[in-house]
Amino acid sequence: MAQATLTITMPEQIWIQQLSTAYPGATFRVLAAVPGSDTGFALVRIAGPDVADIVEDMRGHDQLTELSLAQYSDNEVTVHFETTDPLLLFSSRDSGMPIELPVEIVDGEATIEVTGSRDRLAELAEQLEHFGLQYRIEHVRERLHESQLLSDRQLEVVVAAVEEGYYDTPRESSLTELAEQLDIAKSTCSETLHRAEEAIIKRFVEDLPGVEGDTLEEQLATR
Repeated sequence: MAQATLTITMPEQIWIQQLSTAYPGATFRVLAAVPGSDTGFALVRIAGPDVADIVEDMRGHDQLTELSLAQYSDNEVTVHFETTDPLLLFSSRDSGMPIELPVEIVDGEATIEVTGSRDRLAELAEQLEHFGLQYRIEHVRERLHESQLLSDRQLEVVVAAVEEGYYDTPRESSLTELAEQLDIAKSTCSETLHRAEEAIIKRFVEDLPGVEGDTLEEQLATR
């Protein structure tokens, strides 16, 4: 399973691009959404200094129908509506790749999280292009449970090391004492910890923003 973060740039002719760029200080947070056969329905929370103007512009936009307010205050409003151009929803539906909610849209760009097979991720990329949505991949990695990241033995040793205070400052347990507690050789304990630490640290670094990895094409080529 691949887990990816994408930034989507909306086409200029779409209402959300027009309104979010006209009001760049506003955040459009999609709380719930479902595609229909030709339209889409969404519940969106809008926060910012110009929510009254935004709602007025939404009411007058021909791509939005059945607009109603679920909650309203000076700087925040929750809106339910139907749209005739739910391109992101259609891309998700036609690729079979669910988009995790909520999704935030600011100044014409949406940041989305998706999890699925690399085949589905590749299909999502194709559907985004089909609907005229520009995108960039911020991050792609395999989604592994902790039990997949470490072997059972590595997990056992790491947990024991934490419980015995091996990673405390100052240390409450030496490597020798930890090995004795686990009834294993000191060299075995050291090697097991090192391999576990390597896996954990590499996963941590992979998740850091701005750390360069393979291109999208290279990543999808390994699916």
